[in-house]
Amino acid sequence: MSNTEGLQVFVEKLKAQNESWVNEVIDALGEITVIVPAESLFEVCSFLKSEHDFDLLADLCGCDRGPEEDPRFEVNYHLFSTVHYKRLRLKVLLTEDHPNVKSVTELWKTANWHERETYDLLGIIFDEHPDLRRILLPSDFDGHALRKDYPLRGYEPYSLT
Repeated sequence: MSNTEGLQVFVEKLKAQNESWVNEVIDALGEITVIVPAESLFEVCSFLKSEHDFDLLADLCGCDRGPEEDPRFEVNYHLFSTVHYKRLRLKVLLTEDHPNVKSVTELWKTANWHERETYDLLGIIFDEHPDLRRILLPSDFDGHALRKDYPLRGYEPYSLT
């Protein structure tokens, strides 16, 4: 059984629990990515953690696909089960007009800094986050530096002094 065949079991369990939780499944390069509606992400994560032992949020990262793309943003959640030794990626797609998704800090404390970094650099808003503020850039920094439409030299010269 290949690694992705073992993960298909979890995808089928997601579909069985709620068919609307799975928009698309991408099986590529030995990994599975499940595209999940943003409004269902918290429920999906809660189900995978409590019912299927995905007890570790290994990483969370955002991506700006470019201002010409719709939806413009994506957030990837890399989940790992220390019980089953399986890795699963969830992806949510967010529009430029509403770059919001519910925070998963309630499920995994490690999401706190990952979500803050994604907010800081891309401007993605994690609803119900306990402390959503900048973590890498100064609090008075203008804009979000990893957005594809952010000017290479910034909006104006910035100095810490």
